[in-house]
Amino acid sequence: MKSKGLAMTIIFQAESANYGESLGNISALKKISRNNGDMYTYISRQAIRYNMMDQINEKPAPVKAEGSGDKKVIQFLSEATITDFPELDFFGYLKTEKGSQGQKRSAKVRLSNAISLETFKADLDFLTNKGQADKEGENMNIAQAEIHRSYYRYTVTIDLDQIGIDGEIEIDNKEKSRRVQKLMDTISFLYRDIRGRREDLKPLFIIGGVYDVKNPVFQNVVDIKDNKILVDNILGVIDYPGIKENTKCGVVDGQFDNTTEIQTTLHAESVPAFFKDLKEKIDAYYESN
Repeated sequence: MKSKGLAMTIIFQAESANYGESLGNISALKKISRNNGDMYTYISRQAIRYNMMDQINEKPAPVKAEGSGDKKVIQFLSEATITDFPELDFFGYLKTEKGSQGQKRSAKVRLSNAISLETFKADLDFLTNKGQADKEGENMNIAQAEIHRSYYRYTVTIDLDQIGIDGEIEIDNKEKSRRVQKLMDTISFLYRDIRGRREDLKPLFIIGGVYDVKNPVFQNVVDIKDNKILVDNILGVIDYPGIKENTKCGVVDGQFDNTTEIQTTLHAESVPAFFKDLKEKIDAYYESN
């Protein structure tokens, strides 16, 4: 089987989609800082993975709790394999067993954190339970939560030739193709439920393809300024051998102020057309191997 990698970088828009530990009565968003002091919120790759597997509508891999007390860990059942559970196929596993070195599979679908492309300005939402407290004539409780609405960027990278293979196990190519295509369908309409809201994580801009290299090609060059995709940054890497001819781009018409430039320079189509083309490439790859 030829060694191929699928890589795509996605921009979506969301609000306050991943909280970390609370500070007093303030719920804090997950954040990272740059050396210049700018602060960005992010949605962790673990959160994105959870949403993908929750929405893919495949049988969840069974788990069990091992150990006791503070040392108790939750892990997949030793008898669960990639044959029946795409979750193990996509994201790997670590199964520990006494008297052995256990079983391990590295992730074949790798995700980056979804990092905001606009800086966090420390906005706070003032929260109360006044409506419920008034029913009983009690004093209301007060809390605050950090809020941030921004564009976010994340990258998905898949080792296509390693999907469906684990030691002596290998599923047939038709099933490999079905699994990866279904993951594409899930990503195309991804969402996240958080604090009574449903945040839409489906792509507004997407670029990528199936390549001979397994590098997250566009991870560090897709960016936004003044509601414009920075096309020149993308052009700086797209001319590498084997990249340009295998790259497709999708954009929601009118979402960005330079949509015409994106369509003209990057030959962007609609986002559904991007996924349709990518799924055809996935199917053709597995059919030819």
